[in-house]
Amino acid sequence: MNISEIIKILCVKRNTTIAELSVTMGNSKQNLFNKLYRNDMKVSDLEKILETLNAELRVIDKTTGTEIV
Repeated sequence: MNISEIIKILCVKRNTTIAELSVTMGNSKQNLFNKLYRNDMKVSDLEKILETLNAELRVIDKTTGTEIV
């Protein structure tokens, strides 16, 4: 599963569309659609999307099980 699929699943769970998400974030629909289509975005873009969807990004060290971010 890639990040674009995760964002789309979150939108469904939040009962919103990618277009509505982009408007809420203050981005153009085309800009967000392009990032999702290419599956290419900065971590800062991802964090803004997740914040808008009331979700968070966590990075966990598989060796120790500790949360890094």
